[in-house]
Amino acid sequence: MFVDPISVQLPDGIEKDRYAIATYYCSGSRETNLMEFGTALAIEQSTGTWTAVPGETAEVRERCMGRLIGAYEVPSYQIGVPEFVRERHFIIRIAYPTDNFGPQFAMMLSSVIGNISSSGKVKLIDLEFPDSFLEEFKGPKFGVEGIRKYLGVYDRPLLNNMIKPCTGLDPKGTAKLAYEVAVGGVDIVKDDELVSNPCYCPLVERVKYVMEAIKRADEKKREKTLYAFNITDRPDKILENAHLAIDAGANCLMINYATVGLDTSRMLAEDESIDVPILGHSDYTGATYECEWSGLSLTLIGAKLPRLAGLDMIIALTPYGKFPILMDVFLNSAFQMLSQWKHIRPIFPMAGGGTTQGHLEDLVKKFGKNVVIAAGGAIHGHPMGAEAGATAFRFGIDAIMAGKSLYEAAKENEALKVAIDKWGIYSGAAEKQFSIKNN
Repeated sequence: MFVDPISVQLPDGIEKDRYAIATYYCSGSRETNLMEFGTALAIEQSTGTWTAVPGETAEVRERCMGRLIGAYEVPSYQIGVPEFVRERHFIIRIAYPTDNFGPQFAMMLSSVIGNISSSGKVKLIDLEFPDSFLEEFKGPKFGVEGIRKYLGVYDRPLLNNMIKPCTGLDPKGTAKLAYEVAVGGVDIVKDDELVSNPCYCPLVERVKYVMEAIKRADEKKREKTLYAFNITDRPDKILENAHLAIDAGANCLMINYATVGLDTSRMLAEDESIDVPILGHSDYTGATYECEWSGLSLTLIGAKLPRLAGLDMIIALTPYGKFPILMDVFLNSAFQMLSQWKHIRPIFPMAGGGTTQGHLEDLVKKFGKNVVIAAGGAIHGHPMGAEAGATAFRFGIDAIMAGKSLYEAAKENEALKVAIDKWGIYSGAAEKQFSIKNN
């Protein structure tokens, strides 16, 4: 076996400001040579191909070749591989020169998980970027701090509602439900990801009806409400949709970032004329993260990369209801949104996907105040109506922040009691050891 010495480097031996570092989880056969496998990935994603070519000179390799900076086996066999082992598992770290792709998502992802995404069991689980790369990204305009400032809410989790049914409502029907949930205490209402500009509910008309309803609701409850209008469309239509919505009165936008692409989302977020928060919906991300052996990790495609693209809050699918997400993966993704990261503002995880009033205690225990609790069915499907469903959430949030248990709070509020009777209180016994507090 020959390994080009340029392709294998110590992590402390590279000029770190020149490289983005990709970490992969991989698998090979019993006979796989870890060093050969790792360098093959690095070369495939930078200067080389399956055979030598004249143009791949020493100068080209020095300037552009990916460097294998870490190769580890799990378990860490050192003196032999047991006879029963047929598949070996590896953690591989490769440093790629950022000059190969520049400060953008399309070519960056092409460079770190392009061809090798079709190479069998190779999953990209993390990316680390040099300061010079990060400095080219503006990040979120609002984030946690900006959204709290707009709403004037600093001391509790925020409450979100997704309008249900998902599709089929006209502008007046959407506005009616938006008013009910806003009056009930919802801070952020959003379109469903399946509604953007359909013929039966045109975007501009929907904005006008909904924002008039939101204004009435805010006057009644004496609080502010954001409504995130879905502007997902062809890339060349998205900015037009954004301006049409804002001109009609929209105070928040939503984009299905995985279907339109991260660069398109970034274009929207970094446009100086877009002066409202942007919610990123995570639909379609499961196509890239669900397989344990391929694609990207949820922490990357569901948190870190859309945050870098400039989105202010992101739907974080929870393990409470209809999605098969591990609790630790959910928590890690939320941590990626909330942790300090150079100049890239922390953003809100919007925990949703089967969330009920019975999950409030567990969410507050895990996140403290810096989470948006997102509910659709548990508000619109409340036996006493959508307003009562929202009120049940808000009463529960306020009671828990005041130190009461959810069980105690349910004794004091009929709407909350009805919700708890219907959906129960989440115990979370298996996950009690996990806790993220961002107070």
